[in-house]
Amino acid sequence: MRSARSGPRVPGVTAVHLKVVRAEANPVQRDAKPGWLKVRAPRGENYTRLKRTLRELELYTVCEEAHCPNVGECWGHGTATVMLLGHMCTRGCRFCAVTSGNPRGAVDPREPEHTARAIAELGLKYVVLTMVDRDDLLDGGAAHVARTVRALHQGQPSLLVEALTGDFGGRLRDVHTVVDAGPNVFAHNVEVVRRLTPLVRDRRCAYDLSLDVLRAAKDRAPERFVKSSLMVGIGESDDEVLEALADLRRAGVDIVTLGQYLRPSARHTEVQRWVSPDQFERFGSEAARLGFAYAASGPLVRSSYHAAEAFVAAATEPRKSAGGSNPMDPPG
Repeated sequence: MRSARSGPRVPGVTAVHLKVVRAEANPVQRDAKPGWLKVRAPRGENYTRLKRTLRELELYTVCEEAHCPNVGECWGHGTATVMLLGHMCTRGCRFCAVTSGNPRGAVDPREPEHTARAIAELGLKYVVLTMVDRDDLLDGGAAHVARTVRALHQGQPSLLVEALTGDFGGRLRDVHTVVDAGPNVFAHNVEVVRRLTPLVRDRRCAYDLSLDVLRAAKDRAPERFVKSSLMVGIGESDDEVLEALADLRRAGVDIVTLGQYLRPSARHTEVQRWVSPDQFERFGSEAARLGFAYAASGPLVRSSYHAAEAFVAAATEPRKSAGGSNPMDPPG
């Protein structure tokens, strides 16, 4: 998520931000946050290097400001999530801390090239491009995301790129625009189970529409990975989670992540339960039974999680080592 706080930026271009979810305990159990949600302070050589480079590039992150539980782990593994298309989202989901409003069509056309240069200087192995919803744009920002994917691959052919997009209002031509740019992974999050979708997501979002987006991405490029994510602890039952996993698999999703919902602020939807690590393990086992290529399931797992990214890297490497064609490579 992007902070509303302003700061120095690269002249004439939109600053790049790293997305994160801020953790806050269940207001009903404010002093009873489970021990499994506590993590060590970020440290390590790679974390320190990335932090220094981000400052030099004037890239400001909410990862640090909101004390993301995974910032040290993910930065230490050379992964990051970059927010495109500004800091203002045209939608207002009740679990999300991104500012809602109307950007009135504002887009920085230099952002794709600036992002590619910044990521090249950071020396990352895997980057996730995420975006705010831009219902004010005719294509929802699809062409802008596609240009960024191409710029990243052009600057660093070995870089693995995941495009985590909105639903583009269900316009499949815009989904195809992003897929055709050649991201190694196309991702779109259903976020919550079917019953909770109209209660916590923006009214323009729909559970089946999200499934259609995922299905369209897989149909467009069957050889590429398609990914989605679920938050739990927001009011769903275990059976509803299992139903959602089955829905995602039927839609062609290859990679799924499941994590504990953490309330960004008192204005957002309350945490209804703390899901135990054992239950997350059971969710992961069910995902494996359903045939997902990979499932990351745990309290601190987030949509952009380095373990899933490590799987993608491992899945592509054997083909490269053998000298054969790699279906995960971007089109030439």
